[in-house]
Amino acid sequence: MASRKPYSASDEKSPAERVVTAQRPAEPGTSNTSPAVPMSVVYKLLFFTAAMVIAPLGVYFITAQTIFAGNNTWAGALAAITANVVLIAYIIVAVQEDQGEQKTRVGKVE
Repeated sequence: MASRKPYSASDEKSPAERVVTAQRPAEPGTSNTSPAVPMSVVYKLLFFTAAMVIAPLGVYFITAQTIFAGNNTWAGALAAITANVVLIAYIIVAVQEDQGEQKTRVGKVE
């Protein structure tokens, strides 16, 4: 059977005291209420989310009725390609945004 180490009056805190200390709110007036993610990032995510839903469905139904004249296989393939194009566009935008943030951080450090 393992023995338990009693916590003395030294500067060492018990695990329960550490949890209470970590959960204690910050001093009034020092709270950072700015959003964790910039709104421009949220707008881009919403745009690409809508594009991932609307673009492939729109391409499928438009091409199935007009271009491919009822051939759903080709319309579905084109819709899948459209979804991949939207996904690749999102990745490119995200990488460019990340590189822009890194350049501003490097400029601030120097």
